[in-house]
This record gives sequence, C-alpha cells and structure tokens, in this order.
Amino acid sequence: MKIIDLSHKIEDGMPIYPGDTRTNLVQIKYLNEDKYNNYKLDICMHSGTHIDSPMHLTPCKEYISELPLESFIGNGCVLDVRNQAIIKLKDEYNTLVKENSIVLLYTGFDAYYGTKEYYQNHPSIDIELCDFLVEKKIKMIGMDTPSPDRYPFKIHKLLFENNIYILENLTNLDQLLNIDRFEVIAFPLKINADSSITRAVARII
Repeated sequence: MKIIDLSHKIEDGMPIYPGDTRTNLVQIKYLNEDKYNNYKLDICMHSGTHIDSPMHLTPCKEYISELPLESFIGNGCVLDVRNQAIIKLKDEYNTLVKENSIVLLYTGFDAYYGTKEYYQNHPSIDIELCDFLVEKKIKMIGMDTPSPDRYPFKIHKLLFENNIYILENLTNLDQLLNIDRFEVIAFPLKINADSSITRAVARII
C-alpha cells in the first residue's frame, strides 16, 4: 500500500487567503522547563489544505462536523487541466468521472502556493463542467488552487446546493497522473465550523 500526501504543512506564518488572519503556531510548554512539550495553534479553517462545506457560502445551518463521514472518503479521479485559465468540460471526462467519486483537478498551480500569483491568477471552473459534476453526483471536488472560482462564487454555491464539498489548496497531484486506481481520504476535524483544515491523502489501491 502506498500513501501520497496531498496536504500543505501547517506552520507558523503559513500562506493564507487574502483577508484571513495570520496563522500562529507557537510552543507554550518546554520539556526541560515544564516536564512536557505543548503547542498552541490559532488558525482560520480556510488556511492551508481544507474542506469547504455548504455553511461557508449558503444559509445551511449544518456544521461540517455534522456532515456524513462517507462524503470525505471515496474512489479518486484526477483530471489533468494544466494551462487552462478556464477549466472546461471535455468528452473524455464522461468516462473518467464516476458517480460517488472524488474528482481532483491538477492545474500545477501549487508551484505558486503562497504567492500573489497563486491567489490572484488561479484557474476557475467553467459552469458547464460544474453542471457535469453535479449530474455525475460526485462527493467532493479537490484542486491545487485556493478556489474553484471567484466572487460572487457561483461555482461554490452550485456545488454546495448539490451537497458536493470542496477540497482546496492541495499539492502533489502530479504523482497521481499515471495511477489507475486510488482512494481519496480527507476527513474534516470534528469541529462546529463552516469548514475545516484537513490532512488529505491518496491511497493507491
């Protein structure tokens, strides 16, 4: 069994979405002084690799902790969508994308993680592709970018209205390009919030 880590590291001062507050990760207890080590983390749920749920941008009242765990684990599919400012539907996706799967979009944009380029010029999903994913009844869509779209976030809302969750700020998707079968595992924290940081991985089957 092989596991591929799809997550960015959580660390002090890590990259954040413009407008979010700084991540602070500090050591507050030391073994040589306090007889044990301990750390304190102050982080937005949209920092680093994380999952957006419907509460983020819709009137939904369900916390991410209340959503079914089955939604965050499933057979994966990676689509190579590099060099597309607008990610459009292609005929071959009808065969590649299966019902109840987790679809990952490899844009290669994780190379810019933490830069202005990453947040200002990332690709967006075309509405036709979004409608296709809804028709396919996928569980979750993931990408190596900070968002599938921009304000007013129509793609976000359409996915949420169909109980499709969004996995953002992934990395290492290139390692899945030639893999025939893999499982995506990306559980949220059991936290009463709109979204959650996560350790997303792919398990090669």
